Amino acid sequence: MTSVQISASDSYQDYLITSLKVPEEAAGYLDAILEEENPEPNLLLSALEDVAIALGEVKLSSEKSKLHQQKLKDFLHKQEIEVVYELSSWLKVLGLKLTVKVSED
Repeated sequence: MTSVQISASDSYQDYLITSLKVPEEAAGYLDAILEEENPEPNLLLSALEDVAIALGEVKLSSEKSKLHQQKLKDFLHKQEIEVVYELSSWLKVLGLKLTVKVSED
């Protein structure tokens, strides 16, 4: 019998993707990332990719999921990600915040 070693990071990533298949969990995850005080620009992109993988597996065909993930990479670059965090900070001064909610449809 052969034993298979799985790194801790692979196990965590698998756990994360599994938990993000629940839309409420995915929304909460993105909300938490958007509320970061000193965010790293790649953090939001990574979180969006995780959510795209998780919910793509649940809601889209394999082909559509891959296309949707590529679309994310095409329209989000590091500079644009920083704009999202700047908007979040700008809204916070006014007592508002960006949120992510589960769609009703």
